[in-house]
This record gives sequence, structure tokens and C-alpha cells, in this order.
Amino acid sequence: MFRIYNHYISSTVVLLVSIEIAVLMMAFYLGISLRFIDQVDLLSIIFSPLSEKAATFAFIMSFSMAGMGMYQLDVKLSTRTTLFRLMPSMLLGFGLITLAFYVFPDLYFGRGILGIVMLLAFLGILFTRSVFMKWFSLNILEPRALVLGIGQRAKECIDEAKGHKIIGFLALSQEECCVPASAVIERQGSLAAMVDRYGASEIIIATRDRRGGNFPIQELLECKLGGVRVLDLDAYFEREKGQIRIGSLNPSWLVFGGGFDQSTRRSAIKRIFDLVVSLVLLGVTLPVTLVTVVCIWIEDGFPLFYRQERVGKGGSPFMVLKFRSMKKDAEKSGKPQWASTDDPRTTRTGKIIRKLRIDELPQIFNVLKGEMSFVGPRPERPFFVEQLNKEIPYYNVRHSIKPGITGWAQVRYPYGASVEDAIEKLQYDLYYVKNHSLFLDIIILIDTVEVVVLGKGGR
Repeated sequence: MFRIYNHYISSTVVLLVSIEIAVLMMAFYLGISLRFIDQVDLLSIIFSPLSEKAATFAFIMSFSMAGMGMYQLDVKLSTRTTLFRLMPSMLLGFGLITLAFYVFPDLYFGRGILGIVMLLAFLGILFTRSVFMKWFSLNILEPRALVLGIGQRAKECIDEAKGHKIIGFLALSQEECCVPASAVIERQGSLAAMVDRYGASEIIIATRDRRGGNFPIQELLECKLGGVRVLDLDAYFEREKGQIRIGSLNPSWLVFGGGFDQSTRRSAIKRIFDLVVSLVLLGVTLPVTLVTVVCIWIEDGFPLFYRQERVGKGGSPFMVLKFRSMKKDAEKSGKPQWASTDDPRTTRTGKIIRKLRIDELPQIFNVLKGEMSFVGPRPERPFFVEQLNKEIPYYNVRHSIKPGITGWAQVRYPYGASVEDAIEKLQYDLYYVKNHSLFLDIIILIDTVEVVVLGKGGR
């Protein structure tokens, strides 16, 4: 794992991105060679000014694949999944490269060459992924973890472990065994000896009882000084799942824990980022906005927009602006309702713009006014906030920063329409509140491309 501004990036992902950038650049060079096979040789191309064009091609294509979720390794890897994501990635990349030709004419290298290069890139990435899937299944890069504890918290390691190889579980106290008996390891010798015997690279603490003589604090210190990572279950989930579990929250953890950067410098950087991204998106999506306005007007008349009270930073209310996607009498009962799958209150145009998140575009003006950020927790209605505050501990922590049009919870979890969903999404929101940075904002924007293009989570 690589830690960049408090956010963890899998070393497997870094390796895969590096390999595929190399494959994409070689596809570019090979395509040029095949197009002018009688005129140039491969070495002269590689060391020519074309290297700038090759790097641009590789960057745009890798960006497109990232935008379509091809580097989210928590998704089950298969040939079908690869094809399902690679084909739209190639189409998106082709569109972005064509756009780059018009914006930067010096990058132009001909449609015939582009066709050959795109075909070679498709085949090269498909072959690379096939090899990678077979190699990835061997668990070569997976950390080997030894878990201390056999109770319910230890069971969560089995339920959620991805990218990890759990060696086994060591019992520390008289807690009820919730893991398979075959996975429990008998203690033989010191903890350091157990680590050496099983080749563990890290130890996960999955027990809450850390008092008395049963908890091996000195042995854990010995292991840590010997180069073995030691982390508790909450830190494990924060690193691997991008979540902060509700159960780990308490006032002392919030006060003394790392992160939660609300400094003037971070706020200024975030505001500049919001303004730049919002203005660019406003210009790019203008044609889509005009078409949406016409479609709403033809189907259901005025009003075209929908203003709704939401809770912002510090619990302050504000009016969020959206394209109207429901019928005029959607809440004639006067009581707010969770949106549901195939909600009968949604218009035909509304179903499309909600699926593609086009209904969110007018919120750009909320960002420009400073009521929202582009990236942050989604703002909820006061009615639901009051309800969730009663049922979920520390729910108000998410209101310590401005809400956003898109966010970590939106790209990591489907649309939420219940208290249970709200709890799951809150765990992602808390991770963002704790670890937000410009780097994480950019990652969320890239992941949002997949949400919009594939209509993930829309209702």
C-alpha cells in the first residue's frame, strides 16, 4: 500500500497502471511502425518527437480506463467484466483524443494511424488483463495477515477481506468463537515465532478486550520493531475499505485521531478547485443543459427547476437547485419520502436525467455561491437529518465540511434510500471528512465518470 495524503493506493493498482501505460505507449509506437512500415524503424520512432504524442495517448487512455472503474480491484476480475469496462473505456478515450486534436492541433497524428493504434491498444490491454487476472489469482502480492481474536469482530475480517490473505486466527481471551474452527491457530511459542513460522507481514487486532495479562502488548511491540505491521480492525477497514466504522467513533478518537484538516490553506485550495471545476463543467455541459430544459418543458411544463431545503456546513440550511425529475405533486401528502427504485412519481425525462445524474447539474450554481463544494458528502433534507441524528451516533460529523455534488460515498456505494443505507454511506462520508485532500477529490472526480456513464446507483 502507498499512502498519499492520508489515502491509501494499492501497490497492485500502481503496478497495473505502470504496466498498462507502457503497453499503451508501445501500441502507439507499433501502430506508427505498421502504418509507415517501409519508411521508418521502431527505434527511430521511440526517440523521436512522437514520444510526446505517445505519452499523451497513454495518459488519456489510462484516464479513461480509470474513469470506467478498471482500476477498482474490489470488483470481481473476469474476462466479461474486463470487456464490459474496456469497450466503453476505448470509446471514451477515442472521444477525448479527438477533442484533444481540436484543442491542441500539434498532437494530431491522423485518423488512419489512430484506428490502428486503438486496435493495438485494445488487444494489448486485453492480453495484459488476461495475464494479470491469472497472476492476481495466485495472491502473489497479497499481504499475509495474522488476526488476533476469534469473536464477531474477527469474523468481519473474513466477510470483508479483499486483497488480503488471512493466515488464521489466534484466540486471546474467552470470547465466543465466530470464525470457522479450522481457521483457528493453536498458539505455539511467542507471537514473533508465530509470525516467522507462517510468514505473516502484518497483525490485525480484532478484539476489544485489551486489558489484563491476556493482551500481548510487549510481544506486539517486538513484532512491530521487527518490521511487522500492527493495526487494529478499525484502521484495517479505513485502509482497505475506505470507511470509518461507526463502532470506532468516540469523542477521544475524534479529538486525538489524525486527519480532519479544516485549515485555512486546505479550505482555500478546495475553494479554488471548486470554482475551476464548476466553471469548466458549466461550459462543457451547456448543450446537455439546454436539451434537458426542452425535454422537461415538453413533457411536464413549468417549473423546470426544483428548489429544496437541504442541510449544509455546520447544520445551516440552504436551498439546493436541481432539474425537476418528478411530477409536480410528488409530495402532495406534505411528508418527505425516500426515493425508491422505479419511483412512480418520476417523469420519463426524470428517469433518464436521474440515472445519468444530469438532474444534479444546476447544483453548480450552489457551488459557485459557496453553499456547496464540488466534492463532499451529499446534502440531506432537514426531515431526514433530524431522523438520522436520533438513530445514528455522530451523524452530524458529516456536516463539519460543505456538502458536495459528488462524493466518496456516491462513488463507493449505491443510491441510499433507508436508514441502513444511510449508515453505510455515513461510514464513507466520515472517511472523506477525516482524509479529504485535493488528491482524493481528483480520484473521486475520476470515479464519478463511471457513475455518470454507466448510470450506477441512479433511481
